[in-house]
Amino acid sequence: MKDWKQILVAPSDSIYRTLEVIDGSSLQIALVVDDKERLLGTVTDGDVRRGILRGLGLDSAVAGIMNKNFSFSSVEDGREKVLATMTNKRLHQLPIIDHNGCLVGIHTIDSLMAGTVRENIVFLMAGGLGSRLNPLTANCPKPLLKVGGKPILESIIESFIEQGFKRFYISINYKGEMIEKYFGNGSSLGVQINYIREDKRLGTAGSLKLIPKKSDQPIIVMNGDILTKVDFRNLLDFHISQGVDATLCIREYQLEVPYGVVSIMRNRFRGMEEKPKEKFFINAGLYVLNPKLIEYIPEDTYFDMPEFFRILARKNHETAVYPIREYWMDIGHMDDYEKANGEYREVFK
Repeated sequence: MKDWKQILVAPSDSIYRTLEVIDGSSLQIALVVDDKERLLGTVTDGDVRRGILRGLGLDSAVAGIMNKNFSFSSVEDGREKVLATMTNKRLHQLPIIDHNGCLVGIHTIDSLMAGTVRENIVFLMAGGLGSRLNPLTANCPKPLLKVGGKPILESIIESFIEQGFKRFYISINYKGEMIEKYFGNGSSLGVQINYIREDKRLGTAGSLKLIPKKSDQPIIVMNGDILTKVDFRNLLDFHISQGVDATLCIREYQLEVPYGVVSIMRNRFRGMEEKPKEKFFINAGLYVLNPKLIEYIPEDTYFDMPEFFRILARKNHETAVYPIREYWMDIGHMDDYEKANGEYREVFK
């Protein structure tokens, strides 16, 4: 790979600097090396997410999150051996090391398996009323509102197509006939689109019960009003590698109190913090579910995802969380819609 030297970082470099390297390269990995370019560790998007969950700041040294037990190939390894290693270990990248432990290149699964199609079902929920975006949604369902000159749902589907996904289900209710007319059966996009027509509103999880033919592979479920640059392949591989039944994508959200917050004990002043910020992880409206879980969804009943995940917890099903650090915008309010339009051409160029 001709640009592999652009992804090298030193162990003392910050996580923020490493993120810039990862995001600035199509390889989606950073390699930590010493001054002789001997490989010390690897850093992927997943390593960064786990560091964030542990509370590490972006100014921390990358040595604290790098994977020291990395896999690699030698310069003599042929394509079949490399591909077998990457497939068995579910790796997207594999460094190439010479006899002195120095880097000489990197293999990528995309180059070895160009054109691979993902057979997983993508389930897009597009049946909401979009009432908070009135009057724009008075005559148009929210997923068909244009951001950057094209409907939100079209941008979502195109992102999945670019990553090899071809099987789509779209749940529709409010003005669903407009969505169905716009996309048809998906043939114009080279994919298969089926529709789940809700006779009544079934919530953010209830329509999953109506999938007529379920796959034995994990299903990606996503709200039809979200614009994001998440790599869905990485998300799916993360879900599989964790050995869990469900994965919930989360997003860090900060709230700033616009005043000085006073600490007291009884009626005595103990301190004051000016405009403190609180961090939370919020539901990002993107999920991966093993098909067997659909049995917990009631028939013909309004049923939302939060209740679904509470049931999974009570039933002791393992559920992983996947922090989203890429671009993510839930277009729920007019301000979000206007902001997304302003950012679209830069983010989705």
